[in-house]
Amino acid sequence: MVAVLLLNASYEPLAVIPKQRAMSLLARGRVEAVTDETHKVTGASRIFSVPTVLRLRRYVNVPMRGARWSRRAVFHRDSYRCIFCGVRAGDKRKGTILTRQDFTLDHLIPRSRGGKNSWGNTACACAPCNQRKGDRTPDEAGMTLLWEPKIPRVDYLVASGQIPEAWKFYLPI
Repeated sequence: MVAVLLLNASYEPLAVIPKQRAMSLLARGRVEAVTDETHKVTGASRIFSVPTVLRLRRYVNVPMRGARWSRRAVFHRDSYRCIFCGVRAGDKRKGTILTRQDFTLDHLIPRSRGGKNSWGNTACACAPCNQRKGDRTPDEAGMTLLWEPKIPRVDYLVASGQIPEAWKFYLPI
C-alpha cells in the first residue's frame, strides 16, 4: 500500500493516510505538498503524482488520544519533577542524588476528602514535600504549585515497514 504522511498546519505529524484520501484532500484544496518526492498513481485516463508528505492548510486541534491515568503515567507526564519544589530525579539533595524511587504520587485534594485518581488531582512530588503537605490541600499547607496538572496530550504516530526518506524529517525516529 502506498501511504502519505499528513501533517497539521503546524507541521506536527497527524496520520498516515492512503493515497486515495491524499488525492481527495489535494483535489479539494485542503492540503499542500511539503516535499517534491511523489508517488505515481495511475488513473483511468492519466497518471497522477501524489506527494509523500502533505500539510493541512488550516490547523486542526487534535483531542487527546488514549491517555489513561496511572501512577506510572503521572510520573512520566511530570518527568519525575516535584510539583511543589521543582526538584528532579538526578538532582542532588543533602549530598545524595535523587532517584525515581524518591518520588511519590500526591493527591492535591486528599483521598480522605474525596479526591480521585485523576489527571487534574494527582502530581509527582518528592517525599519531603508530600510529607509536609500531609492530608491537606496545597492552599491549606501554604504550598504553591509550579504548574497546573492536566491531561497529557498523547500524540504518537505508528508507522511500520519501510519509511520514506521524506518522512524522517517530520517524524522523531
